[in-house]
Order: sequence, then C-alpha cells, then structure tokens
Amino acid sequence: MSDSENGMRGDELAAFVEAAAEEFGVPGAAVGVLREGREASASYGVTNLENPQPVDDNTLFHLASVTKTFTATALMRLVAEGRVELDAPVRRYVPELRLADEAAAERITVLNLLNHTAGLDWNLVLGGDGADTLAGFVAHLPGLPLIAPPGSRASYSQAGYNLAGRVIETVTGLPFEKAMDRLLLEPAGLTNTFFDLDEVMVRRFAVGHTLDGRGGELRPARPWASWRAGARGNNPGGGIASSVSDLLRWARFQLGPGDRVLPAGALRRMTERTVELRASTLGDGLGIGWFLREVDGLRTIGHGGSGNGQSAELLIVPERDFAVVSLANAGPHGHLFDQAVVRWVLEHYLGAVERDPEPVAYDAARAREVAGRYAIDAMNLDVADDGARLTLAAEIKPEIRAAADTDMPADHPPAAIGFLSLTGDEYVVTDGGLKGQRGTFHRDAQGAVVGVDLAGRLFGRAPAAS
Repeated sequence: MSDSENGMRGDELAAFVEAAAEEFGVPGAAVGVLREGREASASYGVTNLENPQPVDDNTLFHLASVTKTFTATALMRLVAEGRVELDAPVRRYVPELRLADEAAAERITVLNLLNHTAGLDWNLVLGGDGADTLAGFVAHLPGLPLIAPPGSRASYSQAGYNLAGRVIETVTGLPFEKAMDRLLLEPAGLTNTFFDLDEVMVRRFAVGHTLDGRGGELRPARPWASWRAGARGNNPGGGIASSVSDLLRWARFQLGPGDRVLPAGALRRMTERTVELRASTLGDGLGIGWFLREVDGLRTIGHGGSGNGQSAELLIVPERDFAVVSLANAGPHGHLFDQAVVRWVLEHYLGAVERDPEPVAYDAARAREVAGRYAIDAMNLDVADDGARLTLAAEIKPEIRAAADTDMPADHPPAAIGFLSLTGDEYVVTDGGLKGQRGTFHRDAQGAVVGVDLAGRLFGRAPAAS
C-alpha cells in the first residue's frame, strides 16, 4: 500500500471510528490496522468522562481475555524449551491440584487448559482467604463445578487459564507477572504492556464506563480492571493492559519468526485447530490460545476481551500479513463497537464481507422446548417464550451481585433470539447488547434440552422451580 493510499485509508478509518463511537455511545476508543508491514491508526474521545484526557495510540486499556493469547504464548515458549509438555497432566507441574472429581484432576492436561477442553466451569467468584494469589486460587478449585469430562468438549473457562498461569509459576519458580516479563514481554519488545497496576497508573490509561442503572447514563466503572482490581488470581486469564501501538507490535510478533521468544513453528502450531466449535460467535474452532474463524474465505485468528466497562478485540489474518485492533471504554456497547470496527476494516482493507446469519421463522413447539433457566457459577440465562418470539436475558446471579463490594457489569435485558435452521438447535441473538452472538442448545441421549452455549460457555439447565 502506498503512502498516499495509507493516508487516505487513515482518514477514512478515523471518520468511521468517530461515527461508530458516537453511534454506540463510547467515550473513548483506539483502533489500529497492520497491513503488509504498514500501520494506520485512529483514536477518538477521552479516557474518562469525569477526568478527561484525549485517547491516543499509547493510551492503556484493560484487555481482559485478550490476555489469554499472551499466557498461551508464554507457555508455548516453555514447551519449545522442553520444560513443559502439552500432553502431560497438569498435576506434573501443579501437584497440589485438587478438583471436585479426582479422576478429572488426574486427567486434565496442559493442552486442555489452553484450548478450553478441561471441563472446568467458567471461573471461581471468590474474595479473600488467599484467593488473590494463583496458589490460593488453585486451593479453591475443589469448589468449582465440572461441566464435562476432560477433553470431551470445549467450554470457555477463565479458571483454566488461571490454572495455566500457576503452571508457569511452578515451572519458572517466579511469580506469574515476573515470569511473563522475562519469558515474553521484554524479549518481544512490548514496553507498553503491563500486569502491574502501579505501572498502569503512572501512564495515560482508559477508564471503563458502565450504565448507572437509573437514567441509563454512563459513569466510570469501579474497580478499574475487573470485579476485583489487581487480583493476581485472575491475571493469567484477563489481567493485562496494553495500547494500540503495542498490540500492533504483538500482531507483528505473531506474524513473524518468533525472534528471541520461540520458534516460528511453535507460533504456527498455535494457529492450528485443536478442537471444533459449533455455531459459536467466537469462531469455528480453537487453536492454542486463539479462536479460529473464516470470514468470507479468509482464515483468521483472534481473541476478544470484556472487562469492567472496557472491551478489546484483536483479529489477525496470517495469509494476508494483516491485523486489526479495536479498544473501547464503554460497556455493554463497547463490544458492538469493536465488532463494527472489525467488520468495516476487513471489508475496506481486504474486501472481506462478514454477513449475519438469518434466523428462521418462530416455531412455538421448539420455543417451548428450550424455554427455561440455564446457569453457570456466576450467571443465569433466562430463555423465555411469549407465544410470538423467543428471548434471552443474561444476569449476574443476584447473590453474587449482593455480596459484591464493587461495581459489577450490567445485566443484559431480554433480547430476541431465533433458530438458524428448521431442525437444528443453533440460534442467533438478533437485538440488544448481545446482538450477533451465536450459540447452540444441547440435548442428552434422550433428546431433552440440558444446556445452552453463549459466548463459548456452556450453561447447564437449572431445575424447574417447585
């Protein structure tokens, strides 16, 4: 791409980012594009509605689950060095591991953690009692439900990645954050990427914003990073902060030879499918630390993240030496902003158009069959049938919200969903903050609906109220 073309596209990118941010009510955003070694970027708005500073390419955002791409890459370095085996049981490296099911604790492998097939529920919701360290987190894992036998299916698990962080600690003999610095961040030249809140606070950083629940106005979210700011027990799965400039550098690293960190072959192995995903917005399959997705004939790898009023999206197209980064400081619509940015960039830079699936007409019998409550440890999903349409609502469990001494993400009110075929169990959300999310209902051997996927997580059907 010529310099003049790059400049023209940069102007177009800035105009789209501004329009999309205003459409979705995002106070501040930063977007970057990497194409064949050249970069274009655009920033919009302010870091904080109460204490505003302009957002720029170096503004730090909380990346939430995009952190998993860093944790997986660091672990792959240990694999390349012969210090960890992907197919080895986790207990080889974390002998103190105990779970609700002893057989599962013996069988779970390192790879199961990295491709979300460990059978662990989403996460532990804890505070105190040493749970803010990885060792303390692991000590509480017997209280985490198991949703499937290890290796039998994929279900997105924050707990699995936090346990992977404990593997890094025990193998290196270093605290997770220090190990990440030495294994990955320093040799990859990521000088504006941090786990340490003390490092974030002395730089320009974005503050998340959530709806206040009264007039629907945005206000700064507290705590800054997550439900428990600075909790090391959650850092491997979602604790990192970075900027558009450093994330473009991260994309360059992923597209390159792995200099000073790990062999190029190990990077490529991370992008190979290890498990298939069915009707998931996250992708068609999972590699190691990456969601794999085909968009209009292009093979992509990527990961998103959603923190407390912040959202992030990183998508890479390896065969085109291309990447797009989108960061926003508003919830719940920051995610919709990121998705709109990624779609626009793919179409305008690569000519790749992502089309939304069209649901089929409402079917009363099928609607009654799937209606009900589904749950994981921290959240409820309510699928309701009013005789004319199906809706899905997502809420943090009231007891979790009531016990919290900090802000928590807003619930998602009922939004319309529709089946994607006349006979299958796949569905798509067609409006609201979860618009575009796809998933599938699950059945047991007798054909009864026993669970539903949303955002890669398996929610089990809750018993009917007596």
